[in-house]
Amino acid sequence: MSLYPGLDAPRSKAYTTIWTGIFFVTLILGMTGLYVATKSVDYVWRWYQVPDYFFYQEDVETLSEIDGFIDHIDTQGETTLVTVKGEGETEIYTLPTESLLAAEGDYIYYGDPIGSQKKWQTGLLIYGLWITLKVSFLAIILALFIGIVTGLMRISDNPAFKWAAITYIELIRGSPLLVQLMIWYFVIGTLVNRLLMDLGVAKVPTLWFGILSLAIFTGAYTAEIVRAGVQSVHVGQMEAARSLGMSYFEAMRKVIMPQAINRILPALAGQFISLIKDSSLLGVISIRELTKITREVVTSSLQPFELWIVCAALYLVLTFGFSLLVQRLETRAV
Repeated sequence: MSLYPGLDAPRSKAYTTIWTGIFFVTLILGMTGLYVATKSVDYVWRWYQVPDYFFYQEDVETLSEIDGFIDHIDTQGETTLVTVKGEGETEIYTLPTESLLAAEGDYIYYGDPIGSQKKWQTGLLIYGLWITLKVSFLAIILALFIGIVTGLMRISDNPAFKWAAITYIELIRGSPLLVQLMIWYFVIGTLVNRLLMDLGVAKVPTLWFGILSLAIFTGAYTAEIVRAGVQSVHVGQMEAARSLGMSYFEAMRKVIMPQAINRILPALAGQFISLIKDSSLLGVISIRELTKITREVVTSSLQPFELWIVCAALYLVLTFGFSLLVQRLETRAV
């Protein structure tokens, strides 16, 4: 069924099949061309090393926590229990049998290795992805709050609220995010932390300056989206709500804002997807998000092609997942 009845001519099954086939043929040709291009580049592809930047096994040494003799070694198949007795204290360590580095009767000191075992560790890309997720989530929540409040101030009859909102929106939208990041970190951050140090209070972590800069930058655009959404609701809705005895704020909360939010969800999704991608700029203020981590790994591994492709794919997963979430919210709201 067409979304626009009367405007679209009915499409036959053959029409749909042909154009679907054209799409997949074009996609396959494009991927084939990309593959051929990669083969023509004088570069050694090492995709097999990429999984190690997500998860890897590391030999972790088990170190003695006391000085003393190895009193007993009890081997139980692939596992060995090592009992170390010191002066008035005893420690028992569980180790893989094949990794044992000591024998019964040996005297060991604090910090000496007794054995080692393989443990799964998270790689740098997982760490960078987690920081990007954390920053983006907190910034989106804060930006949404700032945007709603500022958007309502923008359409307020109170001149102080209205002009404060206009000033904030125009100042923030009139300068690049990168410049604002520098101001937040090198100017505001330095002043705030110096003041906190003088007061004997712990400094604010750099991560929070990055979150604030992203939230305030996105909040200015969100405010205009909210303003447009509220103004798109017919004025008769407010009049009807007021005629039922609702206060202005009650009418906004129960009648106007639910309709406005439903209308602006696609625009908000686009803005917040841009925020997720803009978080890649936080590396300039030493926040080790996904892009900065990728740059570090590329420098050490000399694998620019594989790692930058993986980095782009991870951003795509984040943004596409967020887009699907918003689409689900739209469907439920309809």
